[in-house]
Amino acid sequence: MIIESFQNEKIKNVTKLLTDNRFRKKSGLFVVEGQQENERAQKYNFEPTEFFICESIFKGENPNEKIHFVSEKVYEKIAYRGSSEGIIGIYKSKETELSTFKPKYNSTIIIVEGVEKPGNLGAILRSCEAFGVDALIVTDAKADFYNPNVIRSSVGCLFGMEVFQSENQETLDFLNNNEFRIYTTIMDESSEDLYKRDFTQRSAVLFGTEHSGLSDFWSGKGKNTLIPMSGSIDSLNLSNAVAITCYEALKQKKN
Repeated sequence: MIIESFQNEKIKNVTKLLTDNRFRKKSGLFVVEGQQENERAQKYNFEPTEFFICESIFKGENPNEKIHFVSEKVYEKIAYRGSSEGIIGIYKSKETELSTFKPKYNSTIIIVEGVEKPGNLGAILRSCEAFGVDALIVTDAKADFYNPNVIRSSVGCLFGMEVFQSENQETLDFLNNNEFRIYTTIMDESSEDLYKRDFTQRSAVLFGTEHSGLSDFWSGKGKNTLIPMSGSIDSLNLSNAVAITCYEALKQKKN
C-alpha cells in the first residue's frame, strides 16, 4: 500500500517532527533524510523505528525495519531537501551526560556557547569529525542537535561524534577536574596566536556567538587565543573559525 494523502496521521507526525522542536524532545524521536545519513545513523547504533520510502526515487536496498511506501508528492512534502534520494528514517534520540565522557591524554574538545543557527552547528560538527576532535560540547544551547538542518549540514557527522549539552559551570568543572588546558577566544592584550597553543595535551577551545562572543562567565577562565589574520576583516564565520582550530590541533598531533 502506498500512502498518497497528506492527511495520513503518519505523514502528519513526520511533518511535526521536522518542524516542532518541543515535539521532537517530548517524543524522543527525530528525522533523518538521505541514504548516506541513514547509513551513518545505523552504523553508529542509533535505533530506527520506521522508514518512509518513495520507490520511484530510492535506489538503495530497503532496510529491514518497518517501511511505509509513499508517493512522490507525499515524499516531497516530508522531505526537507525536496525530492532527494527517496528515504526518510525516524530514529530514537540519545541523551548523554557529560560525566560519561572519558577523555584521552591528548583529547581536544570544542565548546560553543549559545550557538543559535542549525546550519552553523552542523558545519561545526562536520569539521570536528573530519579533523578528529574528541567531543563537541554546546553550552547554553539554543539550537537542537536533532534539528533536520543540523543533520543535513553535518552530512550525518552528528552520529559519529561525542556530543553533549551542558551548562557553563558544569562544563568548567569538567574541564578543571580532567586537567584540560582551556583556550578562550577572547581578544585582548593578553591574546596569543592559535598556533602558539599546545594541542598535544588535553585541550579545550571555547567559542561564543558571532554577535557577542563568549559571555562574561568565561572571562579569566582560560588563556585568550586568536586566529592570526592579515586581511582587513577582523573576524570569521563561527564554523570557519572552528574548522581552522580543529585543523591546527590535528596538525600538531601529527607532527
